[in-house]
Amino acid sequence: MQYVNLGHSGLKVSRLCFGTMGFGSKKFRPYTIEERGARPYYKAALDLGINFFDTADIYSHGASEEITGKWLLKYAPRHELVIATKLFNPMSGDINDRGLSRKHVMDAIDKSLARLGTDYVDLYQIHRFDYQTPIEETVEALHDVVKAGKARYVGASSMFAFQFAKMLHTADLGGWTRFVSMQNHYNLVYREEEREMMPLCQEEGIGVIPWSPLARGFLAGNRYRRGGGKTPRSKDDPFSAKLYYQPEDFDVVERAAAIAKRRGVSATQIALAWMLHKPYVTAPIIGASKLAQLRESVKALKIDLEAEEIEALEEPYRPHAVRGHDPYPLD
Repeated sequence: MQYVNLGHSGLKVSRLCFGTMGFGSKKFRPYTIEERGARPYYKAALDLGINFFDTADIYSHGASEEITGKWLLKYAPRHELVIATKLFNPMSGDINDRGLSRKHVMDAIDKSLARLGTDYVDLYQIHRFDYQTPIEETVEALHDVVKAGKARYVGASSMFAFQFAKMLHTADLGGWTRFVSMQNHYNLVYREEEREMMPLCQEEGIGVIPWSPLARGFLAGNRYRRGGGKTPRSKDDPFSAKLYYQPEDFDVVERAAAIAKRRGVSATQIALAWMLHKPYVTAPIIGASKLAQLRESVKALKIDLEAEEIEALEEPYRPHAVRGHDPYPLD
């Protein structure tokens, strides 16, 4: 495993971050892996050298955090782990149990810590931009969470670059804790973040930890041009249908598959290797529904793509509408 600094911070994280959205309750998603079945994934990730784990309060409405805390703390001492979680999405019918108000930030961190079974998280992230709360209120509240010792760093997730720039500027003006990371939507078939967000993060020293680096499985090549696919997730994933399925997206997948065949690896390994070549990417967030997928992803770290291969992978891409900024899909 390789380790790098998260942006300009001193925090060392594994070059791959393990995402835990797929662990929790089948009431949330039929393909979700529940507590007992999740256990070997955390052990395998640690054995492979991964120290960076990402979850969120909304994943299975807290069950993902509970499972993540239980299994990680069983297999590793707390100081060796980098645990990240997120807040924003509604956790109940309570009108204040959502968003980025000071009230919700303060309540949400305590609930996440209780579910995770730890006194602090290493990275506390805002899951989306809150149009109804003043930026100053959110940034100061996050600063107070850090000063209270409940989080070591703060990060952000999908939003427009101008919004993130305003949040960074607000933190600087107030002398408040600065964001160290951006968790955004980025992969071979969705590259709109290259226009503004990635240059902003490079300029400001922000670590980039993209979500869905394999396009929710789309880059595995098991989707059909007519819609749907071969796997249980592809057959019941309306969110993916909103993000991908342009004709050119399938052309990109075919390029990845062709290069993978020549190299004797998988298309998903090629897609990860492409992302790891980008100087602005710190640690893609990988998931797995099979242990073999986790081990396969780690092997992508050893793939050194040629310039001609990168050009071939990128050539079929066509612009997309901006996608991935909406609240996390709850159904």
